[in-house]
Amino acid sequence: MDSTQTEVLDIFTRTRALLRGHFVLRSGLHSGHYFQCAQVCQDMVAVTRLAELLIAKLGGVKFSTVLAPAMGGLVIGQEVARQTKTRYIFAEKENNVLVLRRGFKFAPGEPVLIVEDVVTRGGRVVECINLIRAAGGVPVAVAMLVDRSAATTRFDIPAISLLELSFPTYPADQVPTELAKIPVEKPGS
Repeated sequence: MDSTQTEVLDIFTRTRALLRGHFVLRSGLHSGHYFQCAQVCQDMVAVTRLAELLIAKLGGVKFSTVLAPAMGGLVIGQEVARQTKTRYIFAEKENNVLVLRRGFKFAPGEPVLIVEDVVTRGGRVVECINLIRAAGGVPVAVAMLVDRSAATTRFDIPAISLLELSFPTYPADQVPTELAKIPVEKPGS
């Protein structure tokens, strides 16, 4: 683990954003670990630092807008946009599908950075990529705080993460006995 990953893990641990127990993830999979980014997002000094670290990893990625999926990406997306002095918008669920509302639009060819908190299987990121393209923008990269897939989830645009961890996940009918003994929590994203 490099010094950036160590610092990020320390921030998540200090803010109690990395939980241990028995959790059902948004994907429906079960895990003994859960990143509750809402906990870290209460600490604006930590959010500022996480955004600084994430921006530093973007290298030469050029964008004029940050798009974050609600709810998880809202705080970190806004902070990345604030620090880069770019426009910030968000996508939200409507009939269980991410959409642009509130008059948000993209100019034709507008370069857009997707910012997310935690990615396990990448479903919301793929929804954002498709949403941007359908609305005339160009998704240029996805920046995430935590890649739970340890870089096994692939997109057709570059993906940048601060922390890559792969905690085991299990379908509901394959939860190990020791994990099944722990009461299930679904903390929300």
